[in-house]
Amino acid sequence: MTPASTAEEIVAHLRTLGSQDNRQGMLRYGIRIDRALGVPRGVQRDIARKIKHNHERAFELWETGITEAQFIAALTADPELFTVEDARRWAAEFDSWDIVDGVSDLFVDTDHWRSLIEEFAEDEREFVRRAAFAMMAWSSVHRKREPEETFLTFLPIIERHSTDRRNFVRKAVSWALRSIGKRSSSLRAAALRIAERLAASDHKTARWIGKDAIRDLNSAATQRRLAAKSK
Repeated sequence: MTPASTAEEIVAHLRTLGSQDNRQGMLRYGIRIDRALGVPRGVQRDIARKIKHNHERAFELWETGITEAQFIAALTADPELFTVEDARRWAAEFDSWDIVDGVSDLFVDTDHWRSLIEEFAEDEREFVRRAAFAMMAWSSVHRKREPEETFLTFLPIIERHSTDRRNFVRKAVSWALRSIGKRSSSLRAAALRIAERLAASDHKTARWIGKDAIRDLNSAATQRRLAAKSK
C-alpha cells in the first residue's frame, strides 16, 4: 500500500486480510459484521498511514460500503474539504457504534463540528445521535485550544438526552460527560454537578449515566491526571 494505491487496490488488499474469526470477535463487542471483512482496527490504521490523505479516493472508499474501507476513508479524507452535506450523507449510513466513533473523529476536525453536534444530537436516528456525543468526547481530547465555554455549552445537551434508553446512545452520553469532566478541574466540577443531578433522577437511564460519570470523575486516576495537568 502506497499513496498511489487506488481505492480498488486498497479494497482488494483488505479482502486478503479479513477473517471470519475476527468478524465473530467484532460481533461479541456489539459490532455489526454484515458489511465488515474482519480486519483488525490497528491494521486499518497502518494502511491509512501508508496511503496518506487523498480526499477524492476517501469518498471512493466510502462508497464501497465496506466497514473497514469506510474507516480508512475517515482517516484519509481532508477535514478542510469535508462539508456539512458530506457529514450528513455519511452519518445517514451509520449502522454500528464502531464506524460512528471512527468517523466522528474526522467530523471533529472540520470547521463545522459544533453545529454538527447540535444538529446530530436532535436527530432521532440512534447512530446519528450517538455521533453527536462521540464528537463531544473526541473534541474534549483533540481540540486543545478550544475554550472551556464551548464544553460548558454541551452539558445542557447531555442532560437533555440523558433519558434516551437506547444502548449506544446512553453509553455515548456517559462517554461525553466523563470526557468533558476529564479535560480540566473546572470542567470536572461542572460535569459532576450534572452527574449528581442525573444520579438523583427518577429515570433509570439518567441515573445510570450519572452514577457512571460520578464513579469515573471521582476516581483516583482521574484526580491524579487533573492535578498533574494543573501544575
